[in-house]
Amino acid sequence: MSETTINPELNDQAARIRDVINGQRDHIKQQLTELVSYNSVHNEPSCEQDCAAAGAWVKSAMTEVGLDVREEKTADGSLAYIGTKHVSDTAPTVLLYCHYDVVPAGNPDLWVSGAFELTERDGRWYGRGTADCKGNVVMHFAALRAAEELGGAKCNITMLVEGSEERGGEGLDDLIKRHPELFEADTIIIADTGNVAVGVPTITTSLRGGAQVVVTVDTLRTQVHSGGFGGPAPDATFALMRIINSLRDESGAVTIDGVDCTRQWEGVGYDAETFRSDAGILDGVDILGDSTQIASQLWARPAISVTGFSSTPVAHAVNAVPNTAQAKLNLRIPAGLDSHDVVAKLEAHLRAHAPWGVKVDIEVSDVNQPFQGNTGRTLVSDCLGAAYGKDVEFCGTGGSIPLCTALQEAYPDAEIVLYGVEEPLCTIHSPNESVDPTEIEAIATAEALYLLNRS
Repeated sequence: MSETTINPELNDQAARIRDVINGQRDHIKQQLTELVSYNSVHNEPSCEQDCAAAGAWVKSAMTEVGLDVREEKTADGSLAYIGTKHVSDTAPTVLLYCHYDVVPAGNPDLWVSGAFELTERDGRWYGRGTADCKGNVVMHFAALRAAEELGGAKCNITMLVEGSEERGGEGLDDLIKRHPELFEADTIIIADTGNVAVGVPTITTSLRGGAQVVVTVDTLRTQVHSGGFGGPAPDATFALMRIINSLRDESGAVTIDGVDCTRQWEGVGYDAETFRSDAGILDGVDILGDSTQIASQLWARPAISVTGFSSTPVAHAVNAVPNTAQAKLNLRIPAGLDSHDVVAKLEAHLRAHAPWGVKVDIEVSDVNQPFQGNTGRTLVSDCLGAAYGKDVEFCGTGGSIPLCTALQEAYPDAEIVLYGVEEPLCTIHSPNESVDPTEIEAIATAEALYLLNRS
C-alpha cells in the first residue's frame, strides 16, 4: 500500500478492522447469496412474494446485528425498514442507507449464470443486485458486526433500508415528509454509489437530477400510400428524427438552446481508453463530444439519451408514410443547474426545432433536482483512505438518487456522504451484474472505522 496523508492512528485501527472483516468473508458471501436469491423488483406483479421475502430477510438481519427495527409501509406500497441503536443522548447520530429492491434481470439468455444464484467467476460474485444495492446492504451489516466486536460504535445509529429505490423511491420521499423525525441525523451515509475503479477509494460529491420526456409528433390524419403521396406528404418519423438530431452538435456533444452545455468538472478525470472499456464501446465507434472532456460531459453538463422510439415496427412495415412517431428522452441534469429550468428550455428547444409545422406534444414526468455534496476532506474520507491505504478521489456520477435531495432539504445541516461497493466493472442494471468482494470488505472496513471514531 502507498503512503497516505491519513492519521497513523486510523491506519492502525483500519488494519485491525480489516482482519475482523476478512474473518467474516464466508458470512458476507452467505448473506449476499441469500439476499440475491430474491427477485425483489418493486411493483412487478410476479415479484410480490420475493419482495416480501427480501424485506423479511432484511428485517431479520437488522435484528441480528442488535438494531431495534421498525417496519413502515410507504405510499407506493413498498416496505422500508428503520433500525436504530442508541448510545447516548449526547452522541451524534449516523444514518446508514441502502435499498433491497433491484431492477429486472431482463433476458435470462444474456446471463452466463442464473441472475438470482450468486456465482463466483474470476474472483467476482455475479447475480442481480450483487452490487446495486444488495452488496451495500451486506456491507453495512459487516461494518456493524466489526464495530461491535471492537468495542462498539461511538455514535447513535439509524439504518434505513428501502424497497422501491429503483422505481423512483416516491414512497420513501413521502415518508420523509410525513415523519422527518425518523431520519434525523448528523451524518447521512448513502451506500449506493462506488469507486472510480477497484481499489481506488472514492466519494461521490454530485449526482445528476433528471426527467423523463416523451415527445410525440403528428403530421397526417392517418398513414397514406407512399407511392401516391410519398415526397410531399410530411413523414412524422423523419420530423421526429430531425428534432432529436438538433440535440447534438456535429461532434455528438449535447446542446440545448439556452442551457450552458460547456461547464467544466474540477474533480477526478476520466480518460478516454478507460471510458471506452467501461462503456463497452465497439471498435471503430467514436466517443461522442470531446474525448478529452469525458468527466465534464458526465458530471458537469446535461445529457440526453433516446431510451425509446416508436414508429411503424420494421416487421409490420408497409408502403405508407407514417402519420405519427414518438420518442422517450431521458434527461440528466448536473449539479449547479435547476432541473425545472432545464426542462422548460428543453421543451422550448424541441418545439423550436420542429420542422414543417408538425404537431408536437410533450409530456414530462419524474423531474428531480441534482445533488451537490461536500467536496472537502472529512473524517469519512480519512477512514476510506485508511481502509484502502491511499488518498480518496472525488467524483460525480451520472445517476440520480432523488433521496439525497430530499434528505438535504429536510436536514440542511447534516453531512451527506455517498460511497459504496459499485465500480464500473459491476455493470449494474445490465446482464451479468457483479461485485468484487474485496470492495465489500474494504468499504465495510472504512465504515466500521468511522463508526468507532465518530463521537
